[in-house]
Amino acid sequence: MGVRHAREYADILKDLTEAVAEIEESFTFFEMEPDEWTALGKADRHEVMEALADDVFFGLGENPVIEVGRGVITYNGKHHIIEVSQDDKVTQIIRLI
Repeated sequence: MGVRHAREYADILKDLTEAVAEIEESFTFFEMEPDEWTALGKADRHEVMEALADDVFFGLGENPVIEVGRGVITYNGKHHIIEVSQDDKVTQIIRLI
């Protein structure tokens, strides 16, 4: 199926990258240990979060709910949004149109 969107993918990816970076322990999605994460520089951390956002975006096309670290990312096709939640609260909404 896939995530339907009308916004530019680059803009969605930027917003989603910022959102996943705010999720506690999001780096564990790639099976990284905390010491591996802290050893990375700022640019490398951003690159990892961008790769995570990209993987999650395309993964949501197959599975509309994906756990990332201590958070959950949900694709709501009816409302054309991606919701990022932590502690049972929506923390960010990424608009797809």
